[in-house]
Amino acid sequence: MGKQAQALIQQLEATCRSVDDLATATEEAFLSHPDSEIVTSFPGLSVMSGARVLAEVGDDRERFADARALKAYAGATPVTRASGRSRVVVARTVKDQRLASTGYMWAFAALRSHEPREHYDSRRSTGERHTAAPAEPVQQAPRLPLPLPVEPYALRP
Repeated sequence: MGKQAQALIQQLEATCRSVDDLATATEEAFLSHPDSEIVTSFPGLSVMSGARVLAEVGDDRERFADARALKAYAGATPVTRASGRSRVVVARTVKDQRLASTGYMWAFAALRSHEPREHYDSRRSTGERHTAAPAEPVQQAPRLPLPLPVEPYALRP
């Protein structure tokens, strides 16, 4: 094998080791956080995605007044512009993009649970697009109760 190929392979191996070390450090730091058990009790949130949600939202329980404020920050609520008789509802473009992408992944990971999967299947059967179908379960339930509960989150009926 040529010297350039060997050098590239060494760089790739070093990068992979660094990614593994960062993942391990992230997991350890998240699991040592007092809210880690609460965050991972939500359907669809694992250690890594829970760490990302906690990192983006922060652990200041007073930061968001209610769930609506958090949804607006994440870009999960549309913007309504009304003037006179015209009314336009558009997607929110100013948002925390990292939190929005984590919410998108969270929505699809939550489909492993029974209730979100039923809702997704019913919306798909009515012709809803794949990307739009899980949006409502994320917006309606499960919600991050603010302030975060002291006990792990249990799905409400």
